[in-house]
Parts: sequence; C-alpha cells; structure tokens
Amino acid sequence: YFSRSCIVCYTSHSLKLVYLFSNEYNQQSFHLKFVIGANSFLFTQYKYLAAFTVIFAVVIFLFLGSVHRFSTASQPCQYTKGKTCKPALANAVFTTMAFLLGAVTSVVSGFLGMRIATFANARTTLEARRGIGAAFATAFRSGAVMGFLLSSLGLLVLYVAIKLFGLYYHDDWEGLYESITGYGLGGSSMALFGRVGGGIYTKAADVGADLVGKVERNIPEDDPRNPAVIADNVGDNVGDIAGMGSDLFGSYAESTCAALFVASISSFGADHDFAAVCYPLLISSAGLVVCLVTTLFATDFFKVKTVRGVAPALKLQLIISTALMTVAALVVTFAALPAKFTMFDFGEQKQVKNWHVFFCVAIGLWAGLAIGFTTEYFTSNAYSPVRDVADSCRTGAATNVIFGLALGYKSVIVPLLAIALSIYVSFTLASIYGIAIAALGMLSTVATGLAIDAYGPISDNAGGIAEMAGMSRRIRQRTDALDAAGNTTAAIGKGFAIGSAALVSLALFGAFVSRAGVTVINVLSPKVFAGMLAGGMLPYWFSAMTMKSVGSAALKMVEEVRRQFSTIPGLMEGRATPDYASCVRISTDASLREMMPPGALVLLAPLVVGTFFGVHTLAGLLAGALVSGVQVAISASNSGGAWDNAKKYIEAGASEHAKSLGPKGSEAHMAAVIGDTIGDPLKDTSGPSLNILIKLMAVESLVFAPFFAAHGGLIVN
Repeated sequence: YFSRSCIVCYTSHSLKLVYLFSNEYNQQSFHLKFVIGANSFLFTQYKYLAAFTVIFAVVIFLFLGSVHRFSTASQPCQYTKGKTCKPALANAVFTTMAFLLGAVTSVVSGFLGMRIATFANARTTLEARRGIGAAFATAFRSGAVMGFLLSSLGLLVLYVAIKLFGLYYHDDWEGLYESITGYGLGGSSMALFGRVGGGIYTKAADVGADLVGKVERNIPEDDPRNPAVIADNVGDNVGDIAGMGSDLFGSYAESTCAALFVASISSFGADHDFAAVCYPLLISSAGLVVCLVTTLFATDFFKVKTVRGVAPALKLQLIISTALMTVAALVVTFAALPAKFTMFDFGEQKQVKNWHVFFCVAIGLWAGLAIGFTTEYFTSNAYSPVRDVADSCRTGAATNVIFGLALGYKSVIVPLLAIALSIYVSFTLASIYGIAIAALGMLSTVATGLAIDAYGPISDNAGGIAEMAGMSRRIRQRTDALDAAGNTTAAIGKGFAIGSAALVSLALFGAFVSRAGVTVINVLSPKVFAGMLAGGMLPYWFSAMTMKSVGSAALKMVEEVRRQFSTIPGLMEGRATPDYASCVRISTDASLREMMPPGALVLLAPLVVGTFFGVHTLAGLLAGALVSGVQVAISASNSGGAWDNAKKYIEAGASEHAKSLGPKGSEAHMAAVIGDTIGDPLKDTSGPSLNILIKLMAVESLVFAPFFAAHGGLIVN
C-alpha cells in the first residue's frame, strides 16, 4: 500500500494521496477486526465441540460394542447368508473412528470457508472501485473456491477412509459400509452446533444493530458509529459461511453414506463390484467437473458488466450446472453400473436397471432446480410476493408481519410437491437406494450451490467494509447491488439445503429400518403413532429454543448499544470510537451458552426413544420430525428472506412504487426494518438448523441401529 501511495503521490495531488491511503487504512483496519473476531469465536467454539466430540465418541463405542457384549468373535452376516462378518467390537471401533473423521472434516470445512470469505470481503471492496464486473468476479470466484474446497475435501476424505478401513474388513462390505455411516454422523453433529451457534451469534448482533441503529438513531446500516457493527459482520462469516459450509458438507456426507450402505447390502456388495458400490462417489466426482465448467460461464464466457446482469448470471449457474450434470450422470451411470442388478427392498430383492438409477439422479437434480426457482420467486423483490409484503408496510409493522407469514406458508406448496414427486418416482424405480441417489443428485452440483450461496455474505460484508471505511457512495451502491442479488441466492441455497435434507433424511430412514430388521411400519400401531406425534413436535420445540436464544441475546445487545450511545460522549457525532469488543463478547457468550440445549435435544431424542421405546417408536419419531421439520424450515426461511428483501426494496427506491414507500426513515421503512428483524432468526438460525435436525436424528438412528435392534425398547418390551 505504501508503494502504491507513492505512485499516486507522483501522478496526482497530495490530497488524493491522503484520501486514498486513509480509506485503505480504514478498510484494512475493519477487515482485520472481522478476521480476529471470527477466528476468536470459532476457536472458542471448537474447544467446546472438541469436548463434546470425545464424549460422544465414547458413547458410540460403548453402545455399539455392547451389542454382543464386546465380543471379538466373528458374527454371521445379516444380509449375506452363510458368510461370517467382522465382530461387533470392530464395528464399534471403526464407526467411532469414522465419527471423529467426519467431525474433524466438518470443522475444517467450516473454518477454511470462513477464512476464504474474510479475505474475499476486503478484496471485493477494493475491486468495486474498478466497477461492478470486477467486484462480482472477485466475490463469485471466492465463493467458488470455497465450494470446490469443501466438496472435494469431503469426497477425498471419504474415499481414503473407505480404502483404509477396507484393509481390515477385506470381503466384509456389510461391516465396512456400516461403519462408514459414522462419517456422516460426525459431519452433521458439528454442522448442527455450527449452524445454531453461528446463527445465534450473527442474529443477536444483527437485531441489536438494526433496532437501535436504524430505528432509534436513524443511522445507515454498517455505520462505524454503531457498537454492534463489528459483531454483525463477524456473524455473517461464522453463521452464513462456516455454518452453511458445515451444513452442506453434512448433507453430502450423509447422502453418500446412505447410498453406500444400501448398495453394500445389495447385489453390488454380494458381487464385490467396487465401481458399482462407489457409484455415489463417481456422481460427486462428475459434479465437480461440471461445476468447474459452469463457473467459467460467469467469470470468463459471459462476464457481468452491469448491475442488471448480476442476478441473471447467478440464475444461469443453476440452469447450466443442472443441464450439464444430467448429461454427465447419464455417462457415469452406463459406464459404472451393470445393465441389471438387485437392490435390497425391506427384506425382499427388487430388480433394477441402470437407466432407473439415472432417472433417480435426474429427478433429484431437476427437483432441486424447481425448489431453487420457487424460493427465488418468493424471496426476490423482482416479483410480486415480496413487493406485496413491502406494500403492506404502508399500514405499519403488524400488516407487514401478517403478509410475510402468509408468504412463507404459501411458499411451502411447490417445494413439497417437488420433493414428494421425486420420492415417489425414485422409490418406485430403485427402492430406498433410488431416494438416496436422488438426494445425491440434488447435491451433485453442491460446489456451484456453495459458490452462489457464499457470494451473498461476501458481498454483504464488502458493503459493510466500504461503509465503515468511509469509501465513496458510488462504491457502496455497487456493493449494495451485489448484496441484493446475494440475498436471493442465499435463500436459494437454503432451499437447496432443506430440499436435499428431506431426501437425505428419508434415505437414512430407509437404511435405519433395514439395519434394524424392521419390514413393516404400521401407522395405526400406537407405538408408531405416538412416535410420529412426538417427532412432529420436535421441530417446534427446537425452533422455540433457538428463537428465544436469539431474543435473549438480542435484548442484551440492544441494552449495550443504547448504553454506549448514551454514555460515550461524541459517539453519535463520530468523534469517539465505540466499544466493539463488548458487543462481540455478548454475541460470543450467548451463542456458546445457548447452542447446547438445542443440540442436546436433537442428539438425545433418538437415543432415549430407541433405548426405552424400541425401533418402531423411533421410526415414527423420525417420520414425524421429517414431515413437520421440512415444512417449518421452508416457511421460516422464506418468510425471513421476503422480509429482508422487502426492506431492501424500499431502501433502494429503484421503482416508482418503491419510491412511494421510502425513503429511509419513513414510517413504511421503519415497519420494514421491524419485519426484517423478526425474520432474521427465522431465516438464519431456526430455519437452516431444522434441516440439520431431521438429518442428524436419522443418521444417528442408523449408526445406533444395531444397539436398538438388540437391546432397545426397555420400557415397551
């Protein structure tokens, strides 16, 4: 920066040198605060998670080892008659190792994603000085680096684990792929705490900053005078970046583990056809190549040159990746799978053809695209639903909340129909394996999904840095334009995550009932029906805990911000520096303290129900949580996204209708801000965390299925 400043001094006036150097110094100063704050929070969180991981690893070993009283003798195989498999103690050891491996990979994925984002924030701000195209390319490429890193890391670690575990298991593929399911459990466990903890952190700061800064003090968003602004921007990194990275890694790991397990107990496993068993890994590998080609369309082939080109470029990424992946899946399917084979179908064998499996991948891909476009329609201010919500702000916050809730409920219809259709078609074609492959198909373009999802928080923080560093209004307008498109892409990413979670959860559910030896689940059975009612209640209980946690932390944040504005002389005039550290401390302490109860609820529910009430009641619990959780998650995420973009629609004033509702500080704008603060914990804490709830409960039940089948139902039996 010093050498660049000398060049400017030589070619321009001294005043311009001072202005440039001052802006870049401020920018680097605030960027450094973001990095330090995010690192501090994540390292503190990881200390808590390390203790949890060790304790839960011991629980896994004790539960699974006790299935046959820690015997080291070989046991008859459950699915391959007449053959012996490795002892249960070995499965306990290797499942525990896979759990630890998945947990570490999830943590590393989230941390590396956060590091990429924090570096990309400042670079995007700098590039915004050159133009909208340069800033977009920087933000999108940074998101793509994160997407490719996370998806390739998960694929590589899983493949290496399979090969290393295979050195012990040899021909016992049942035991090998059963133990690999611990990998998905480890990844999803860390994702839950990352999502809940990061969500509480960011939304407590966001609500506090908005309510006091915007509503009470009428200062701009990300104004450096606001004491909560650093905590707010740090929260975007630890919640939206690290949390989303761990979340989608967990979905990928769980869907792959479910498909691998079901394949291993079918003719693939009996014939030891490694290429066919590893078909899920081949699909994911093809997806990486497809996403790499797709990325070039946004950064090289069709470069963004104007503000109007940002949103279409991101939407084109979804369409191109889905179309190319459909062709790639066709090639991989006919190359890796035999023409005919048999799949395990709840105690029976189902004849399946390779083109059946291809259609399962395709239905998952296109169902994901349908969910993404539906989410965009209900959360983008380019369409009537969000504009109707904005218009409702004319009469105050109450009508804004009513319209937003109605929008969220209505937005559930198309995604649920798409998920139901994909479940019906894939199960009809290839039984439970088809559902697992459909989920994997939806996640096969996860690198592109993560790229456009991470693009949103990166652009948001770039705008925050520009505002805090006092850069020109022209630069802030460019970053705001990027951020507006990023809000919609973030909502699309959440839609993908929730839709894939539904398919992944159902695939894991099928694998669980297969491993537990359940052939029929009678809904009219009192044990099953009671479990369904309890499972349907869990998402509401979980949401209540996370929402209240955000509310409690936000209350403390509001009080602290008010205290600083009233007690620090010259703060409002910009002559004093706020105490940013105290607000960061409030968010950190609240998130670390409040993330434990929701996590305990999710992890203990399957263990308690399976141990005391048996596998049939647990099956009902999983089914109820799946049906209820998906709908609550979609409605919460879309309501929050709609409120957020309705506020931005009024602030931008890009149309005559928007101008009639504004400007900033008007009654309609204040009502929109209140709606946005209500929606923040819905779309960034409770909603995204619910998809981890339904996945984690299902994969945990699968991992502990041998114990539940052998010793479960202590009260009922």
